[in-house]
Amino acid sequence: MKTIAIVEDDEEICSQLAGFLSNNGYDCIVIKAFERVPQQIAASGADMVLLDITLPGADGGNILRKLREISNIPVIMVTSKNTEMDEVICMTYGADDFIAKPYNPAILLLHIEAVFKRLDNSAEDSFVTYGKIRLDVGRCVLEVLPEQAGGAAQTVELTKNEMRILRYLMQNQGKTVTRDELISYLWDSEEFVDDNTLTVNINRVRGKLKEHGVVDLIKTKRGIGYLLG
Repeated sequence: MKTIAIVEDDEEICSQLAGFLSNNGYDCIVIKAFERVPQQIAASGADMVLLDITLPGADGGNILRKLREISNIPVIMVTSKNTEMDEVICMTYGADDFIAKPYNPAILLLHIEAVFKRLDNSAEDSFVTYGKIRLDVGRCVLEVLPEQAGGAAQTVELTKNEMRILRYLMQNQGKTVTRDELISYLWDSEEFVDDNTLTVNINRVRGKLKEHGVVDLIKTKRGIGYLLG
């Protein structure tokens, strides 16, 4: 049975959410103290986190950013407003998904199941190589191989979604992957995902590659999708 950690300051919401998730086959851990939250999450042994973006005396975005320094545990951010800014904050700091309040519990359950399904699927193909880059799927790490033999490879840490974007593009070398195709692959559904979410993830991957000297690897085919160049 998988365990979900809930970081939410509204006690009534916590109680209702924990009961709902328990009735649907999950164990729950409720984090009630909002100091050293990343360390509490990492020590909890949970398989996923539902993290409210607005907490008393704490900011969910900063918590997520610090959590990503010590753990790759999947995180679904719970936002108070369904705005593009909330979405950008969530994805920039490494969230695997997000949902806005007030949410339908059944829709939240679909988000949770979709993230777990993506994680299960990502266990395939431990290493994927394209040119001078090699993707270590299990570790969520991209290795940029040196230009000359004997040099040390540079390693780039990726979020789950960043890893899956690169993995899918590398597995489809030589063809243009449509935006709808990527969205469906990443989130197992196109119904609940804003198109801008994919753009945010693509831009983050490009930024990390550029920092390590890999430029123009992901090319945009306007009105269609993306292609490895």
